[in-house]
Amino acid sequence: MKKKLFLIIGAPGSGKTTDAQLIAQRNEGIIAHYSTGDLLRAEIQSGSERGKIIEGYTSKGNLVPLEIVVETIVKAIKQESKNIIVLDGYPRSVEQMEALDDILKDEDDIQLMSVIEVEVSEKVAKERVLGRARGDDDNEEVFKNRMKVFMTPLCEIQEFYEGQKVLHKINGERTIEEIVNEIDQFIKTKI
Repeated sequence: MKKKLFLIIGAPGSGKTTDAQLIAQRNEGIIAHYSTGDLLRAEIQSGSERGKIIEGYTSKGNLVPLEIVVETIVKAIKQESKNIIVLDGYPRSVEQMEALDDILKDEDDIQLMSVIEVEVSEKVAKERVLGRARGDDDNEEVFKNRMKVFMTPLCEIQEFYEGQKVLHKINGERTIEEIVNEIDQFIKTKI
């Protein structure tokens, strides 16, 4: 049975993680939700060799190498008992996109169904991020940097997935309920 993978991307403050969590809760028996950060943390907690390698990077605040991130994602998807996987916040770069694409080409068990982009204007994203101010990373300067990191590879990521006919954009400037309903219905049309 092929696993059906849905990626959810969006700017900081677009609500992509909340949307993905709510969709998984709503479809508890069928849809699993992952975020890349959670997967890496779970791998560290498992005490595995890969977990120790990951911790060597994260404990110093360094980025985990791409191959390790993609391997960790693919391993989690394969071990998941549910057949529909929603992964939020990936890919964040062209390199991440290409690395996942390379692995999926050789994977018979996983099929990328769609990349859902939750679209919000920079103004709305900024209001949300600065409005929730959870810590040091929620100031204007950090927000600008995070926004730049998101926007820089975005056109290339959009073009790539449009070329594969899997990009689907959703208006993220509505109520959470409206957005989650739309994503939920969209996923159901694909499965």
